[in-house]
Amino acid sequence: MSVLASLRLSRAPAAAFVVLGLHWGAFAAYVPQIKSKIGASDALFGTLLLGSAIGLMSAMWLAPRVDRWLGARGLALATAMFSATFLLLALASGPVSFALAMVAVGCASGLADVVMNARVSELEAQHRRSLMNVNHAMFSVAYAIIAISCGVAREWDVSAFSMFAAIGLVVLWLTTLMTQAPAAQPDHDVGRAASGYPLGPIVLCGVVVLIAFMAEAAVETWSALYIERSLLGGAAEGALGPAMLGATMAVGRFAGQALTDMIKETSLLVLAAVLAAGGLVVAALAGQPAVAYAGFGIFGLGVSVIAPMGLALVGQLVSPARRTQAISRVAVIGFSGFFLAPVAMGAISEILGLRVAFLAVALMLSPVPVLAVLLARRHRTSREAV
Repeated sequence: MSVLASLRLSRAPAAAFVVLGLHWGAFAAYVPQIKSKIGASDALFGTLLLGSAIGLMSAMWLAPRVDRWLGARGLALATAMFSATFLLLALASGPVSFALAMVAVGCASGLADVVMNARVSELEAQHRRSLMNVNHAMFSVAYAIIAISCGVAREWDVSAFSMFAAIGLVVLWLTTLMTQAPAAQPDHDVGRAASGYPLGPIVLCGVVVLIAFMAEAAVETWSALYIERSLLGGAAEGALGPAMLGATMAVGRFAGQALTDMIKETSLLVLAAVLAAGGLVVAALAGQPAVAYAGFGIFGLGVSVIAPMGLALVGQLVSPARRTQAISRVAVIGFSGFFLAPVAMGAISEILGLRVAFLAVALMLSPVPVLAVLLARRHRTSREAV
């Protein structure tokens, strides 16, 4: 199936992925300005980012219930709320207000993430097509475009609030594309849902997504600062760091959409982890921005498919009645990486510098091939049981 056909099938969640990509890309580009505004050191800034984990965890545990309650408009409402919380980030003037804003962002992000990934998984089951990579690719496309745009905007002294408000206007239009009701639960799955909790697939896939998102978050949050501070680049050059990541992740995910028709998801996970780790080593050892861009680009190509594959696999390994719940649990484990990684990066950077921090992230990717083998065994067993 072509990319365009896949996007037509999943128009509603794809629009939500674009919204999240726009906001996180803008945030990554504005990190140096926001960090300076609130007067935080590397370690403190990383710790403050952890505030969003509080909201994230709460929202993701409640997301399946909220999703059923909101119905067809749940996706639009979740993404609109997420967009609004970024205005709070832009208005933060000190560490406390920034931390409180991050709690709100985490809450809204957790709800939106679970709902949109659940919608994609439901569509995959309905149409028997792989759609997760192409939807995550839309996040990366939006992320790359807005990161470059924000780099230019920062050169012209456009404030974070003005940029986030402008993005919010785009979001209002995108929400009109997001009407999609949760899939009805088949009657024959009710008994299966009550009979057993799919802990194994949730833990394995959750750790895969956790590692991927920790690596992504580390580069998204710290790449601009690394280029501007360690490699002496300007604001626009710094913004090209996260922009390069977003662009290559988009390419990787579009390619991954095609590759899933040719090779197994678990084999793709192994190749992706090796490529991502290699890219981070190149970036960490860079002596100038151009080499760092190349490293971040290689990393983006590799890491791009790891989290989508983890989320897709858990949807395949559990019953339809458990799908939204399982994805929400994997999301709780995995998406916490977006907030754990910046804290770890800040602590390592404070003591040993950003170069060593990026090398540590490369090492963190090493368990993915082992997890891929375990998932392949479970996938084979589940197919034989059908």
